[in-house]
Amino acid sequence: MTTLPAFCTPLSADWPLPTPLAGCQMRSTHFDRQRLLPDDFSLSQVAAPANIQRSVAKRQAEYLAGRLCARAALQASGSDATVPGTDEERAPVWPAGFCGSITHGDGWAAAVVAHSRDWRGLGLDVETRLDSARAQRLAGEILTPGELSRLHPEQAALQVTLTFSLKESLFKALFPLVRQRFYFEHAELIQWSAGGHARLRLLTDLSPEWHHGKEIDGQFSLMGERLLSLVAIPAGN
Repeated sequence: MTTLPAFCTPLSADWPLPTPLAGCQMRSTHFDRQRLLPDDFSLSQVAAPANIQRSVAKRQAEYLAGRLCARAALQASGSDATVPGTDEERAPVWPAGFCGSITHGDGWAAAVVAHSRDWRGLGLDVETRLDSARAQRLAGEILTPGELSRLHPEQAALQVTLTFSLKESLFKALFPLVRQRFYFEHAELIQWSAGGHARLRLLTDLSPEWHHGKEIDGQFSLMGERLLSLVAIPAGN
C-alpha cells in the first residue's frame, strides 16, 4: 500500500448517486491544492504526464487526486491497482478488462470503475452549480432548441448545470466506444426527475449502434453546491 498524501482526505467508498450499479466501485476524496507537495507524486507512486508536470498546482492536485481515486476503485474491483495512463486525447487508459471514469472539481475528485463484462462505458462528471446569471449566459451554448423550450425559469440554473454535466458524462461514456467526438448540440436531455434520474437522446449518428434517436439513461445527485452525474452503458446494451 502506498501512503496517501496529506493534501487528500481519506478515500470514501460511499455511493453518492441515487441508484447503486452492480459491479461498479466508486472512490472519492476532498483535496486541498495548497497542501500539495513537490514529492507527492513520487510518494504516491503516480507518474505525472509531461503536460501535468508543466501545469499549475491546481491542475496537478486535480490529476493526482483523481488518479488516487481511480487506483483505489480498480483495486476494489479486483485489478492489481494500476494507475490509469493517459492517451493522446488526454483521457484515462484503463487496464484490459476494465472501464471507468474520473472527475474532479472545486476540491473534490472521484472515480468509478467496473469490469468490462458488466459495463461497456462509464461517464462521471462533477460540476459546481451555476448561478442564475451565468446559466442564462450559457444556456444558448449548452441547450438545444428543444431543451430551451423546456427550460423552467425558476429552475433554469439547475437545468443548465444538469444538462451540461449529463452531456459531459455521456461523452465520457461513449467516446471510448465510438472514438468520435461530439458536442453539446449532438444530444439532448429529454427527461429528468427530482429523484435523480434522467434520460438523454442522441441527435447525431456516431456509429450504427449509437445513432440519431438512441436513448440513454443517466442519474445525478446534488451535493451542496456540486452536481454529480453518471452515465453507464451496460455490457448487454
